[in-house]
Amino acid sequence: MCCKIVKLDFGSNLAHFGELGIGIEQTSERVRSDTLFSAWISSYAKFFGKEDAGDLLDRLVKNPQSLFQLSSTFIYSKEGSRYTYYLPKPLLLPNGYPQNDLKFTKKYKKLNYLPLKIWHRWYQTQEGFTEDDEDELENYPEVSLALNKAGTFNYQKVYTISLVPKVAVDRTTRATNFYHTGFVQFLSKPDEDKQAGLYFIIKFPKPVDEKLVQRLKLALDLLGEEGLGGERSSGAGRFKPNWINEEEKEFEKDWKNILNPSEVNKNKPNYCLISLYWQNSLPDGLLDESAAYEIQERGGWIVSPFSGRQLRRQSLRMFTEGSVFPCSPLGELADVTPKEFHKYPDTHKIYRSGISFSLSINAPE
Repeated sequence: MCCKIVKLDFGSNLAHFGELGIGIEQTSERVRSDTLFSAWISSYAKFFGKEDAGDLLDRLVKNPQSLFQLSSTFIYSKEGSRYTYYLPKPLLLPNGYPQNDLKFTKKYKKLNYLPLKIWHRWYQTQEGFTEDDEDELENYPEVSLALNKAGTFNYQKVYTISLVPKVAVDRTTRATNFYHTGFVQFLSKPDEDKQAGLYFIIKFPKPVDEKLVQRLKLALDLLGEEGLGGERSSGAGRFKPNWINEEEKEFEKDWKNILNPSEVNKNKPNYCLISLYWQNSLPDGLLDESAAYEIQERGGWIVSPFSGRQLRRQSLRMFTEGSVFPCSPLGELADVTPKEFHKYPDTHKIYRSGISFSLSINAPE
C-alpha cells in the first residue's frame, strides 16, 4: 500500500461543518470520511463527467478496497517548522493506564484527540502510558512534561467556533427570518508563522494508478475552489490542498512509525478506526468482548451535480473514529438513494462511503 497525507489549508476562511446534534444541527471542527468522499466524488463528476464518476463508483461497489481508502479529516497545526498532527483517541485504555485511579480520569476523558507522538507511544509501543503521564495529567499545568511538549493540551487552541447572524428572505412574501449559523475558523497568523487546518490520509494499493491520483488531485483542487461543507454560497469552506508523499522528509519524520509500527504485536493486534465504517454483513468476531466502539447516525441532504436536485438521503448508522476491533474492518459503499429520487429523470444512485481506514495498535494486556 502507498499512503499520502493531504493537508487542507483554509487560511482565514470560515467553514461550516454540520453535525447532527440533539434536535438541532451542531457545528464541528472537522469533516468525517463519508462527507469528504461524497464531496470529492461530486467534484470528480463535475470535472470528468457523469460516466467517469459512475465507473469509479461501480468499481468501488464491486471491490471497495480496489482504488483507495480515505481517513476522516483531523486537525493539524504548524508553528515555525514544527507540525503537530492529531488522531482520535482509541476507545480502549492504553497499556500501563492505572485502572482504579480516578485522580486524573476527567482530564483523560477530555482528551478526545492526541498528537501523533503520544498516540504512537501509548498505543503502538511497549512503553505505553507512564507514571510521568499520570503525574502530568493529574497536576497540569503545574507539572509540564512530555504530554504538553507534544501539544496534547493545545487541540482546542488552534481553532474557534463562533455563531454568525444570518437572514433568510422568503422569495414569495419577502418575509425575513433571522438565525445563527456556526462557523469554524482555524488559526492563521502568517506573520508569526503559525497556522492550523485539516488533513487526511489516502491509501492506494500498489502498483499505484497514477492516472487516478492525478484525476483525484484535479477534483480536489476544484473542491477547494468551491468549498467543503455548508454555506458555500457565502464563500465558506474554501481551501488549498497540499499533498505529502511517502518519500518526503515530513512524512518520514511524522508518519512512518504510525502507519508501520514495529512494536505492535503482530500475532494479536487490534485495529483503531480513523474513518467511519459500515458493512452490510459484519465479519465474524468483529464485535467480540474485546471490541470497543461507538455508533453514530449519519443523514443529511444530497445535491446532484447534474440536476441540482436536493433531497434528504437515507440515514445510516456507522461505527465512528476511535472504535477498536480485534480484526481489521474493511467496509463498503452503502446505497442511500432516496426512494423518491427515482421519480425524476436523469437520476443516479447515491452512495455513502463506509470503506474503512484503520491503524494497528496493541491489544490491552
